[in-house]
Amino acid sequence: MGYKAVFLDRDGTINEEVGYMDQIEKFKLIPRSGEAIRLLNRNNFKAIVITNQSGVARGYFPESLVLKVHQKMKDLLKSEGAYLDGVYYCPHLPDGVGSPNGQSCSCRKPKTGLVDIVLKELNIDLSKSYSIGDRGSDIEFGRRIGAKTILVLTGYGREESEHSGGRETPKPDYVAQDLYEAVQWILKEDGGK
Repeated sequence: MGYKAVFLDRDGTINEEVGYMDQIEKFKLIPRSGEAIRLLNRNNFKAIVITNQSGVARGYFPESLVLKVHQKMKDLLKSEGAYLDGVYYCPHLPDGVGSPNGQSCSCRKPKTGLVDIVLKELNIDLSKSYSIGDRGSDIEFGRRIGAKTILVLTGYGREESEHSGGRETPKPDYVAQDLYEAVQWILKEDGGK
């Protein structure tokens, strides 16, 4: 029997959306994100970040900056009594540029390659898990791994929600104002089981 997990997008979900995070000074937590993750920690959910960071392959910033940003995120969360059980990222472009041999990678969301790594490192039960993000690719990712999905209206979420137009976009199980509200919904859902 595996752990329950919440797979979290980073930019626009945990921290403010600023375009490409090419300077560590741009990293700021969205209000109540630390509190939300602390609630996950206290309720026996693994909190796992899965994020696309194609700025590396585009040459906008080095991979070392991604690691520094992730450390800053962990430090800010720690100061709020919260922690992450894992942080995983894809540095590639959708067309495979920057990936080994220039081939299409398997780790860029909505692909699920990073979850394969998570499953090797952590004992996760995907059927008891959730995926939260501010883009359709986060929702599609959650669907592919068999998790319940939540679209947050922070970051690009409001735009995704209001302007999907004729695009085929996956419908989330729930739409929340922010990460804190998303976690409240998860805890209510989980308590009903």
